[in-house]
Amino acid sequence: MDFYFGLIQIIGVHTLLGLSAYCVLLTGQVSLAQAGFFAIGAYVAGMLTVIAQWPLVPALGVSALVAGATACAVGFPALRVKGLMLVVATVAFGEAVRLFFFNFTYQVQAGNIRLGPHGGEGFRQIRYFPENGWTTLDVMLFIWAVVALVMAGLWWLNRSRAGAVLRAVGEDELAAQSTGINITAVKISAMTVGGVIAGIGGGIFAHYTTHIEHVQFGVVLATFAIAYPILGGLSNVFGTLLAVIFIQGFLIEGLRFMGDWRNLLFGGLIVLAMNVRPRGLLDAGAMLALKRLFFSRKERSDA
Repeated sequence: MDFYFGLIQIIGVHTLLGLSAYCVLLTGQVSLAQAGFFAIGAYVAGMLTVIAQWPLVPALGVSALVAGATACAVGFPALRVKGLMLVVATVAFGEAVRLFFFNFTYQVQAGNIRLGPHGGEGFRQIRYFPENGWTTLDVMLFIWAVVALVMAGLWWLNRSRAGAVLRAVGEDELAAQSTGINITAVKISAMTVGGVIAGIGGGIFAHYTTHIEHVQFGVVLATFAIAYPILGGLSNVFGTLLAVIFIQGFLIEGLRFMGDWRNLLFGGLIVLAMNVRPRGLLDAGAMLALKRLFFSRKERSDA
């Protein structure tokens, strides 16, 4: 049972990672910096609970603020470019963060062991959950409580004027600017919100894995971050969740028995899904069909 709880934990953390990229993609920008913000959140939260002995929730709050502030600072120069140049700029930032933590060492003595990040060897002994008696089920429920709060916030954002502004910028910048929308402010706000969510996800990731190192926050993780919302569709936040379940639950874990052949099938299924559902697995048409199905069943049950 712990295996399934662990898989659900992975899906939850990767959902936060995907939702962090979802915010930026709504404005029409493709950013590969999310892995960098994720790493910042992981190291900051880990250092606060391990070295400073903070409770987890305040540590996650600080990690979110630090990652969000970094995203805001990066957004000003990065979002002045578009398309391929933005992808290159954000990849460079993500790699700079990864290499920073590869060389970053800050440890304190605690009895017979030293605690804290130690360069290329990573950051070990992030044992907040086991030391405080959390079971695998407790961790899973905590992760999904955070996921539910973030998804609820983004769902509300989608239905608000702010969400309409984000989509307007993503669909046509010139038209949005002609109506008086500050394009730069909107893009930086989306990048900042994405950084906050990635910081929370990274902090949780560090604590449920108990050991992090720089190689975990490379380009592959950044690619996963943008693949989830693109594959799931940008019409609503539930598409990202569906894509994470499809990739992490089915392709990665469900097909583990295939060994290396799984990598070839993984790429083929992604290409197939994007050709069959170019606007995502849960696009506006799929949502409309689900609403019709739901309401028709409700009408039949009322009758």
